[in-house]
Amino acid sequence: MRIDERIQQAGTTYEQAVFAGDTGGLDGAERGLDAMEADIALARGRLLHARFLSARADRATPVEDPAELALFERAATTYRELGDVRGEGEALFWMGCLHQVVRRDDDVAVPLLERSLQLATRADDKATQAEALRHLGIAAHGAGRLDEARERLEESSRRWRAAGVLPGVAANMIGLAVIATAQGRPADPILDEALVIARSAGAHAVVRQIEEVRAGIQAGA
Repeated sequence: MRIDERIQQAGTTYEQAVFAGDTGGLDGAERGLDAMEADIALARGRLLHARFLSARADRATPVEDPAELALFERAATTYRELGDVRGEGEALFWMGCLHQVVRRDDDVAVPLLERSLQLATRADDKATQAEALRHLGIAAHGAGRLDEARERLEESSRRWRAAGVLPGVAANMIGLAVIATAQGRPADPILDEALVIARSAGAHAVVRQIEEVRAGIQAGA
């Protein structure tokens, strides 16, 4: 149900309760508004995360907004109370992503990402599965477990393809190219395919990342 529909339902329920004495819909209307608030908290947190990533991409010094984690935590708690497995899995992913990307703390991030993956699998949420697998792959890469990292990223890409999110596939291929280089395999074919996918999807930021990674690999050759 869309946000405007939830608000309209709350208004209709109010009128039924006040004018007709029918209070049967109050609990449902309140749950709808709770879900709406969780959706908004999650969306606001993602916007703050996008600002952090944008500052980092611009070579500025990104600063964590203290509201970001609180928004994700609020969303996760509300979804859990509502029994919304899909929503809770997505909110837990963003909590894990913040701890990994912003705070550089995989010890905290990995359990959140693993739980997110479990819930997203239960809810058949392929997009969140792909996100969680990607960041678990990043954690494995950082710990030097290259085979595990490769498997995680490849599985993430399969889920991204199933969800129709091609920029995610291209982004994963950047990591796969870096892993290939570390394992003594050629990276150029991977980056070439990633570039085609990113350009076709209009993912200009991913195109820049591919070009930067290619230059870095060539410089270290």
